[in-house]
Amino acid sequence: MKLLKLVPDNTNIKFLRWRVPFYVISLLLMAASVALVFTKGLNLGVDFVGGQMIRVTYENSATAPVAELRENVGALGYGEPIIQQFGKPNEVSIRLKLPEGSDDQPALADTMTKEIIAKVRAGHADARIDGVDSVSGKVSGELFRTGTNALLVAMFAIALYIWVRFEWQFGVGALFALLHDVTLTIGMFALTQMEFDLNIVAALLTLIGYSLNDTIVVYDRIRENMKKYRRMPMPELLDLSVNETLSRTIVTSGSLLITLMALLLLGPDVIFGFTAAITLGIFVGTYSSVYMAAPILIWLKVTPDSFVATESDIERQERLAREQG
Repeated sequence: MKLLKLVPDNTNIKFLRWRVPFYVISLLLMAASVALVFTKGLNLGVDFVGGQMIRVTYENSATAPVAELRENVGALGYGEPIIQQFGKPNEVSIRLKLPEGSDDQPALADTMTKEIIAKVRAGHADARIDGVDSVSGKVSGELFRTGTNALLVAMFAIALYIWVRFEWQFGVGALFALLHDVTLTIGMFALTQMEFDLNIVAALLTLIGYSLNDTIVVYDRIRENMKKYRRMPMPELLDLSVNETLSRTIVTSGSLLITLMALLLLGPDVIFGFTAAITLGIFVGTYSSVYMAAPILIWLKVTPDSFVATESDIERQERLAREQG
């Protein structure tokens, strides 16, 4: 019985033929993503801008009236609340950004909390307030800085690792591919104005890990083929390497996307942003491994014999003497 092969062994797709147009498109998308971040900004969550979280349990109800809560609390004028199931179906958390000026006037946050609790209890006498947690603007600012630093440190540490394992050109290529993936994902959040919180930072770190894994597989095959085909033109060698790893790429990405699409369509709203970030990241991460990380090696002047150790005159004379002897 023949094994099922999603990609035939003789596959020879000319990926690098379209490297210039795809690079131009990618650079334009990156520029657009940066422009969106600076013009529209990110819809930062409570984690990054500060806010109140109120935990409520409906003691005499099997489930919490989430839709009703969202409408009633939203009508108070403090912005769109984030209401999530918190443990059992009748337990929820209500999160809202802090009112402007609450850092200087803590009474504003207390007033908001009292109004929300009164609204929660107005229609449901069985509503029990389990706790009120507050994230100040200073703490949230620190979280934003540490989250950003985590992303930057991860990207540069990965580039350094690839530089040590391969050569500096590969490190530059991997760093550019990671920058491409993260920029486009952040641009999606600026465009859609989905909430950007610590969960999304975790998604970006996950995306960096996946993109790195895919890029290293391609780079490893490129390095192997550079040793075997020293006279092959670089574009052909890169095409060969990408085609040889194509089956693995499709199986890995396809398996992940099946799970992610199920979570995206059927999963809870709590993880929608996280799932959306990773789903887009799988697409752009796979794309960047082929059209970002590989073609840049050509523009960095990498050739099949770039890393072959050169023979000095003395070493050549010694080799010839051994051969003659």
